[in-house]
Amino acid sequence: MKDSNYIKIYTGDFIIVQRIVTELEAIDINPIVKDQTESARLAGFGGGIVPGFQEIFVNKDELDTAVSVVQSITSELGS
Repeated sequence: MKDSNYIKIYTGDFIIVQRIVTELEAIDINPIVKDQTESARLAGFGGGIVPGFQEIFVNKDELDTAVSVVQSITSELGS
């Protein structure tokens, strides 16, 4: 996603990623979730470096709000 309007805001396991995505969507932010392990599996290659980990990207215009959501959730979880 180089040279795009999207910035990675979080990398973590599926459960936390889904919680963040739900919270972002609740405030009308539509994140993009990238799962390299699943993409590699579907393409017939081996798994990724860290299986089960996903990345969340948001539009640059929504960055500040999205980062606040991530910080709130991760501090609540103690991550």
